[in-house]
Amino acid sequence: MKKIEAIIKPFKLDAVKDALIGIGVFGLTVTEVRGYGRQRGHVETYRGLEYEVQFNSKIKVETVVPDGMSDQVVKAITTAARTGSIGDGKIFISSLEEVIRIRTGEEGTDAI
Repeated sequence: MKKIEAIIKPFKLDAVKDALIGIGVFGLTVTEVRGYGRQRGHVETYRGLEYEVQFNSKIKVETVVPDGMSDQVVKAITTAARTGSIGDGKIFISSLEEVIRIRTGEEGTDAI
């Protein structure tokens, strides 16, 4: 099983969610996060005053899928989240040792 975490722009969440539902991904966890990559923040102007934004607002989407589905999930996320400009985000893929559904005690891919 693979855990896939994607850091994306907030306005791309609906497109990513729809793309994942379209390929049969059932469970998602979505978290509002803040951070920076290579751009290290930026300067904005509000009412004539400049201020530095050190952390950019992003969305983290997490899902767990069977091993054979991870390539399809990555493709769906990259297609839906890409704008072609800096800050589109990143995808992290981790192997999971075990998954257990608390309610029923199911384990492995049955628990997904």
